[in-house]
Amino acid sequence: MPADYNGRWEMVSNENFEDVMKALDIDFATRKIASHLHQTKVIVQNGDKFETNTLSTFRNYEVNFTVGEEFEEHTKGLDNRKVKTLVTWDGDKLVCVQKGEKENRGWKHWIEGDLLHLEITVLDKICHQVFKKTQ
Repeated sequence: MPADYNGRWEMVSNENFEDVMKALDIDFATRKIASHLHQTKVIVQNGDKFETNTLSTFRNYEVNFTVGEEFEEHTKGLDNRKVKTLVTWDGDKLVCVQKGEKENRGWKHWIEGDLLHLEITVLDKICHQVFKKTQ
């Protein structure tokens, strides 16, 4: 049985986010605002089906997916691109590959205790975010 990602997760750290945003060609003003935001993730998991919402005072982003099924994602809450997205399990980790304009783009989620880790990769840049479960 895969890990249980259900819950509300509050950001506690956000390392190297600006470099990832630069790699995505996000403009200076948006990067400055986004790098100071406190994000909340709300995840509803039913087996391999996920409904995810990333909430902040600046912009919200929703993506729903089924593990193992490729889909077209419009990253309008991030860098406004269309990518082919595939999320798979690697043990208890969720691993996402996004194919589009930018090489080596994707993310990994995993849980350690009451912490949700998110590693975002674009080109040769890596951001590591950590969220604490609040409910």
